Amino acid sequence: MTGVGRTAGIGAAIAHRLAEAGWNVAFTYWTPYDARMAWGAEAAAADTVAKALAERGADSVAVEADLADPEAAERVFDAAERRLGGITALVMCHCESVDSGLLDTTLESFDRHFAVNARATWLLIRAYGRRFHGTPGTGRVISLTSDHTVGNLPYGASKGALDRITLAAAHELSHLGITANVINPGPVDTGWMSEDVREHVLWATPLGRLGSPQDTAHLVEFLCSPQGQWVNGQLLKSNGGLAG
Repeated sequence: MTGVGRTAGIGAAIAHRLAEAGWNVAFTYWTPYDARMAWGAEAAAADTVAKALAERGADSVAVEADLADPEAAERVFDAAERRLGGITALVMCHCESVDSGLLDTTLESFDRHFAVNARATWLLIRAYGRRFHGTPGTGRVISLTSDHTVGNLPYGASKGALDRITLAAAHELSHLGITANVINPGPVDTGWMSEDVREHVLWATPLGRLGSPQDTAHLVEFLCSPQGQWVNGQLLKSNGGLAG
């Protein structure tokens, strides 16, 4: 798993759910990203997540990795395999997400978004496919995406690229018996929402509540299970029916 840098985040919820389902979990985090975001870095978050996974019966390894580095994907897999053995599933929750629009996005920001959200996704999938030796039908690739582009150009555009890269894997890794899917969880409340955003999301969601990290975690667990094998090559919206 990538992008497990906050105990309140979607990545941590997915890791917990997979541990409860019997998976061992290798996960990445990148503290400098959280440190420059509004929520700030969470002290000892990786240790807290690892402890929670152990309490759920899982072995784990935490790898601090800047996924903008083209060599990071191979290092992550090396570390994961040394501790846990062959990797069965790849779940990608990492992202670079800094708000900016068409007129004020900088070249540096645009390039970093694509390096983290698009290029790293390709490099991780490539490393996974090259190393996969599991039983055909057991392999899984799952990416988390977003359709938020207005006022968030580099994030939304790079997530669009992530979609296509991941869905290509459903076909290009088919000879290995690996499924690949993308999940769009909509706006999930992990502590970043302003009151205005909360009100808008509640108004636009037929179920009348905010999405939670656990909502996404349950879907990932299903897709990773034997029962989820027939779902392949899909971009799944799991957002309570949120209106566009």
